[in-house]
Amino acid sequence: MNDSFTALDKQSLQGRAYQLLKDMIREGRLRAGDRLLEAEVAKAFSISRSPARKALRLLCDDKLIRESTGRGYEVAGTFTGDQPVNPAQGRPRRAILDSVQIQSVPQWEQMYGQLERELCTQIIFASVRIVEERLAEHFGVSRTVVRDVLARMHSVGLIGKDSLGRWIASKVTPDKTHHLYELRWLLEPEALRQAAQHVSVDYLERAHATVLNALDGFPRDDFDSDIVEHDLHVTLLSHCPNEEILHSLARTRVLFVPTRYLFDPVLRIPLDLIEAALREHAHIYRLLLDRKPAQAAHALHQHLRLADDRWLQRFQTAAQIKRVEMPPYLVTV
Repeated sequence: MNDSFTALDKQSLQGRAYQLLKDMIREGRLRAGDRLLEAEVAKAFSISRSPARKALRLLCDDKLIRESTGRGYEVAGTFTGDQPVNPAQGRPRRAILDSVQIQSVPQWEQMYGQLERELCTQIIFASVRIVEERLAEHFGVSRTVVRDVLARMHSVGLIGKDSLGRWIASKVTPDKTHHLYELRWLLEPEALRQAAQHVSVDYLERAHATVLNALDGFPRDDFDSDIVEHDLHVTLLSHCPNEEILHSLARTRVLFVPTRYLFDPVLRIPLDLIEAALREHAHIYRLLLDRKPAQAAHALHQHLRLADDRWLQRFQTAAQIKRVEMPPYLVTV
């Protein structure tokens, strides 16, 4: 995928059209030599021609398709000279596209991912203030949309307000993350022990399978750390009947956010440590499936202590990297 294809782009109309077409090519529903026309892509996905055109250009940049000698594009594959090897009548086949209606993404959702990633990167180096009017101008949205996004980030503890009512994302320090992890390893094992008698075997088997699938051929292109983390540390623990424990643990959710960017140059964790964490998840599920909640709770405690060490890897990595340039809507505090 293009380096410029950001988290924000993935939520755009052209980004989702690109992904749909890419999946159809990889799964063989679109074959080498099939012709793709801008108008037909737009019609199939219920979008305008502009995002359809951009999606096709992205696929062309990735060399999954190429410009046709006539008009439109052809799916890449095995070619003889300038012509695809397969056309029945000496010309490319017209692609048969699945009809998928792509819904517009709310404005707040389009900008949330990009802002979140930027904040997670910057607060490794310093505390920053978010300037609302500049943020609105940068993303081309209203102040109402900006405030909606900031309120959502405030609800998960990523940002807060100073004494003047300005939005601040505080610097993440080793001491702060250690204290949050200490809270987690004190409370999560007990939450897991209590949840074990209430969670279904079907759920445990599905979550376990998700981890094993991620480990198969790791690192996979479709690896989603968000799902893996949420399955164990949120959904499973939500079965704990002690709501006071769960309420206290909610304060630690800010630690989950940078995990979405495991492969970011600043926020990354070495691949061998990510794989080790996945194996720890699998071990915890196996113990729960074997009806050993006490051992599973102990394994979770050890996993969280190791996760604390993995977070330190982020600080060590950042110390060796030149601080990335800040966007205009952020100011160092």
